[in-house]
This record gives sequence, C-alpha cells and structure tokens, in this order.
Amino acid sequence: MTIRVLLADDQALLRSAFRVLVDSEPDMEVVGEASDGAEAARLAREHGPDVVLMDIRMPGTDGLAATRLISADPSLAQVRVVILTTFEVDDYVVQALRAGASGFLGKGSEPEELLTAIRVAAGGEALLSPAATKGLIARFLARGDDDGLDPARSERLGALTGREREVLVQVAGGHSNDEIAERLSVSPLTVKTHVNRAMAKLGARDRAQLVVIAYESGLVRPRME
Repeated sequence: MTIRVLLADDQALLRSAFRVLVDSEPDMEVVGEASDGAEAARLAREHGPDVVLMDIRMPGTDGLAATRLISADPSLAQVRVVILTTFEVDDYVVQALRAGASGFLGKGSEPEELLTAIRVAAGGEALLSPAATKGLIARFLARGDDDGLDPARSERLGALTGREREVLVQVAGGHSNDEIAERLSVSPLTVKTHVNRAMAKLGARDRAQLVVIAYESGLVRPRME
C-alpha cells in the first residue's frame, strides 16, 4: 500500500525538499502541494491523501485553520494531519491537536524522523512527536488549572469501562500498545480493541485526540517539572 502525502508549506524550497524525500521512498508518494491552508484543504478534498504535512504558519489561511477545515469534513475522516513547526514549544501546537491534528514534528527533525512520522500517522497507531510532546501538551492544558477542563468531556468518560479508562491513562502517558499490554498483562490486540472503543465513545479521531481528551477531562493531571 502506497501512503499518499499532501505537502502544505508557503516555502517552495522546503516543499521541493520534502517532495524529493517522500518520493524517494517506495511506499510513499506526494499527491499535491499547497502554499497556504485554504489550498491545502481544497487539495485534501480533491486527492484524499493519507497524510498532510502541514506548516502551521502560512499567509492567509494558516495551518491551524486548515487543520480545522480538514478535521470537520466527514469525507476526510481518514486524513491525518502532521503539523510542521519551527518552534516545538508553541501554543499553536496544542491548538492544532485540539483541532484534529495527529501530532507535530519540528522542521529541524532528521529525514528519517519525518518519514517515520508519516508512516506512524498513516497507521494511526501513536501520537506523533518527540518525547517532549507529552510535556508540552501538559504544560499548555494545565494553564489556568481547572479552568482548562472540559465538563462535557468529563461526563463522556462515564461511557468508558474501567479497563478502557485504564488504557486511556496509559495512552496519555505516551505508551505504545505493546508497552500498555505489558503493563496491564493483556495482549496487544486487546489493548488495540480498548483504544478503538475509547476513540469511538469519545469521538476521537486518533490516539493524539485521546491524549488531549485525557488531559482536558481531568482524567490525567499533568505533572509540572
């Protein structure tokens, strides 16, 4: 299966570099390029990519607004957005995750990290980011203490079984299915089933959204270091 990638960045030179990198992989292909968020949303509807590499800061419609447009379109439910940012410690990153992005990656990342991010996003298996992402999300969602909690999401947690809540806590901790399985003494397939059920009950697009929900609902409390 070939992973279809859409590039969205206002710098043509960067798009060209990303295209060369992505197209050099036998299991990937670039299906379109956009120079702003509005064009990215339009091309996403036109080409139905598996992954959109989205620059967060673009003129006109920025990456945040474009992510919201893509996430709000039911016909693009399978599209995963990976935010590219120069500054990883950025309030926009968390806003993008809330808007429906699958995660983020710094523009200074190594080529192999970018390719891995695309594959992970296409598989929908994990939050895309360095280890610092969990702490980044925690810091921003913690601002204002309980003011940042979402009562509606807290109520929806009531639909989860005890085991699903337990798995959700582990997902929010940044653990993979295999790691969760080992921690809870169950099979990876069982963990995957619980994760999928939790996503369905909470209306989450992917694991990245589960992490945000876990913090916004108050199920997981960030530890400030």
